[in-house]
Amino acid sequence: MIHKLKYDLACGVAIALFFTSFIYLEHFGFSFKFINTIFGLSSLALFLYSPKRSILIAGFLIGLLWFYWIGYSFKYQGVGYMTPIITIGFGFIYMLFFGVLALTNKVYIRAILLFGLSFFEPFDWNWLQIELIFIESYIGIFKYQLILVLLALSLPKYIKKPFTYAPLVLILLAFNFNPPLQKDSKLKIKLIATDIKQDKKWTRESLNPTLKMIFHEIQTAIKEDYDIVVLPESVFPLYLNRKKTLINNLLFLSKDITIIAGSLLKEGNNNFNVTYIFQNSNYSVAKKMVLVPFGEYIPLPKFAQKIINDTFFSGQSDFIQAKKPTDFIIKGEKFRNAICYEATCQEIYEGDVKFVIAMSNNAWFAPSIEPTLQNLLLRYYARKNGVTIYHSANYKGTGVIK
Repeated sequence: MIHKLKYDLACGVAIALFFTSFIYLEHFGFSFKFINTIFGLSSLALFLYSPKRSILIAGFLIGLLWFYWIGYSFKYQGVGYMTPIITIGFGFIYMLFFGVLALTNKVYIRAILLFGLSFFEPFDWNWLQIELIFIESYIGIFKYQLILVLLALSLPKYIKKPFTYAPLVLILLAFNFNPPLQKDSKLKIKLIATDIKQDKKWTRESLNPTLKMIFHEIQTAIKEDYDIVVLPESVFPLYLNRKKTLINNLLFLSKDITIIAGSLLKEGNNNFNVTYIFQNSNYSVAKKMVLVPFGEYIPLPKFAQKIINDTFFSGQSDFIQAKKPTDFIIKGEKFRNAICYEATCQEIYEGDVKFVIAMSNNAWFAPSIEPTLQNLLLRYYARKNGVTIYHSANYKGTGVIK
């Protein structure tokens, strides 16, 4: 009995490590396509063939290894004691998520269920994409390639000679032979990376240094002859639409450069997380369409939303979301707006989208693997949709993503 328990535990740990390794290898700068390919295939194979108890162990550990950092943000709401509770909660969520595979020992049914899980987002949280494990490997990240991989890994249980090599053929067919072509914008875009600590960001004493930094970066971009300067999410830590002097200064500078920056917007009693676009002495606002579950809204019935907001968020109401994504035209080129989480959601990439300007504030989760996981997800959506993403972030992640 003890030997069986040790074996199940070892299998569960192996699945979790293989399924998670690509994130940590990328984070520490040791990512190699061959290793990621072998580890990714191994994790899926173990999901199909391991004992039921191993599946539950693996799901719990995957929840921890992928999302241990989510609870970090709660300390900025004055409820830091919730951090370990949230971490353990994600362990149980993904134990249940992958636990459906433990309902059967039949390999082909597990393969079907695993493919089905690739469409499921618990509580609207979509940062665990099964295909993502192959983003920096030789295997492609499209659904048909996942089907080929799962079919290849299932076949050894059922086939005999002369079809012994059929799984290898299917794996080869799942290789990423033809990645979509992606173009660069013809415009010269400067992406600003900042590193403002979250516990300092909203303090009164940090405001003036932050504003000086912002205007310095804009003026430097003008001198360097950039067409666009992009600053991170909520780089202005205030309701910018209520600061006329700031807006007038930005409008003046926008005669020489297009300024794209994150801040908040207040309309009546409603709060919005938005992008401000200053161009040719005019400005417009792009409201966030996809909100962060349990960060900007509570994906539960109304009565539960009120209880959670009153208990953990000082009675603050949820942010209000836009009904559709926002596009803006700069010197004849169209850009899709994306604020942090929504840049990792398929809804932003629907329609005619070639270029996305994204901004994030990753300081909520410093220090952690969150910026690395976000960057991998951005690569996933860029490759899947054939777009180029220009990403400006506070605390890691700034860059052009193809």
